[in-house]
Amino acid sequence: MRELKIGFLQQHNVADIENNIERLAEGITDLAQRGAELVILQELHNSLYFCQTEDVNKFDLAETIPGPSTGFYGELANELGIVIVTSLFEKRAPGLYHNTAVVIEKDGSIAGKYRKMHIPDDPAYYEKFYFTPGDLGFHPIDTSVGHLGVLICWDQWYPEAARLMALQGADMLIYPTAIGYESSDTDEEKQRQCEAWTTVMRGHAVANGLPVIAVNRVGHEPDPSEQTNGIQFWGSSFVAGPQGEILYRASDDKEERVIVNIDLDHSENVRRWWPFLRDRRIDEYGKITKRFID
Repeated sequence: MRELKIGFLQQHNVADIENNIERLAEGITDLAQRGAELVILQELHNSLYFCQTEDVNKFDLAETIPGPSTGFYGELANELGIVIVTSLFEKRAPGLYHNTAVVIEKDGSIAGKYRKMHIPDDPAYYEKFYFTPGDLGFHPIDTSVGHLGVLICWDQWYPEAARLMALQGADMLIYPTAIGYESSDTDEEKQRQCEAWTTVMRGHAVANGLPVIAVNRVGHEPDPSEQTNGIQFWGSSFVAGPQGEILYRASDDKEERVIVNIDLDHSENVRRWWPFLRDRRIDEYGKITKRFID
């Protein structure tokens, strides 16, 4: 059995960025000392989720890659001997910004990065104002702990993204996330949304025979414009096995530091039992690249 100890931090962020980073570093260190080999952080983990409003001043939060955060988390990864999946607001050039995941290798170097491909534009999630769609494609990042199929939040809803990662040898699918409830929705609707979020990613696990790790924020973050009641991030970070089985699911309202053991060899067995990749009718899928088929 090829076992990997995966750690993740489900954190409630505050306006004080230094405080957020300090608590992240403390959590990463704690997870590493408890045996984690790979630590995954939530989407845009250094700050509040600033996309609730369209504010040009928020571009000041962006940074270059390499830059301060990759340096900071790189030193931490090197000191602790772990791989870290970070999520940063990337300044690529003046007026050109991305929502970017950066994977830090055990020696502190940058193993690779992924720029978020699917960019939402919903009330309180005004990401198209800030982020240019990614241009690096869907490619696993090779690390000392495996081939990491890193995607970001809104990418969770697209089976094509998960499939392309699987077809290129990803050992697992990883989704740093920032998603929560709209305050005006009913409790029943909130439950449906959270369950849909979990279910679609469990489906990606099943369809591709791969473990899935989704790491979400938790807690309430106010709307700076006061036009809404802010976002209640629903936590519920989870790890699923290659048959969609839930190995761990976090609280919907509390911070957590969690280690989950996954058996990387189990995917091989699952794919032998359920050979979905073998039976794909690739000769009939050409129209999948169309926006819509009239």
